Amino acid sequence: MRTIFMGSPEFALPSLAALSNGSDLVGVITQPDRQAGRGRRMTPNPVKTWATAHGAEIFQPQSVNSADSLERILAWQPDLILVAAYGQILRPDLLDIPSLGCVNVHASLLPRWRGAAPIQAAIFAGDNQTGVTVMQMDPGMDTGPILAQKTIGIDPEATAGDLESDLAQLGGELISETLPDLAAGRLHSRPQNDEQATYAPRLKKEDGLLEATKPAELLARQVRAYEPWPASYFFWDGHRIVVHRAHAVLRHPSTAPGRVTESESGDPVVETSAGGLVLDEVQPAGKSIMDGKAFLNGARRILGDMIQAAAK
Repeated sequence: MRTIFMGSPEFALPSLAALSNGSDLVGVITQPDRQAGRGRRMTPNPVKTWATAHGAEIFQPQSVNSADSLERILAWQPDLILVAAYGQILRPDLLDIPSLGCVNVHASLLPRWRGAAPIQAAIFAGDNQTGVTVMQMDPGMDTGPILAQKTIGIDPEATAGDLESDLAQLGGELISETLPDLAAGRLHSRPQNDEQATYAPRLKKEDGLLEATKPAELLARQVRAYEPWPASYFFWDGHRIVVHRAHAVLRHPSTAPGRVTESESGDPVVETSAGGLVLDEVQPAGKSIMDGKAFLNGARRILGDMIQAAAK
């Protein structure tokens, strides 16, 4: 079976490896190199790095739906295209190219959490389980029929980074298990129930702002959901402070949401609309990550002060 893989980030690698082991991988399509690091050097993404190391043919179009891209894909004569976190929407004329269609590895139990940020959405919502869906792609946003699913529980302390790693491995396992049936056309799909659909839109950096008018439990989930990106933060003394780890204390005064106090153990606590948000690990602008106690030792002035929604 001749296959093409489309993907870009670390999440895609186990699925790519599984496809390579179980088929004739004729091409890898991934996003163009981007500037990264302090030197802003052009840097390949993890999928390109893997493909280069394994001698796979690589194609990095600005638009995978352009006429030139379609011509390149047609020349590969694929039986199947597997997509995992590629980052571009595939149009119908591309979806129709492979005889077995285009199949997507999505990091949720569809139809729950369609969209670009399903891992973050599951943690933020307080879901106790999630999983991976292999689906036949159609022109909609994660609306195609389901071919296979695998479920895992969400650890109460897991960040999005932790869960993404687990789901990436689960996706690779599911592709390994289903690839023979995909090749033989033996997988029977079932339609999604659109009435049960929820959506996880693409996140922006400003989504990470911590708003003390919300309850502490929700803010603690936000910190886990947005770690490592877009990261949760607030402003104080004119500087942005990133919160990498935090937990909620329900029996904590909440008379002045946004006010910072000190816990009995010496940690900084932000009062919220319901309970307190204990800052376990923070990173002030221009400094390294430090635990809450160390931060408070160097910033005693914050006690009794209010966190801010913007730099002043």
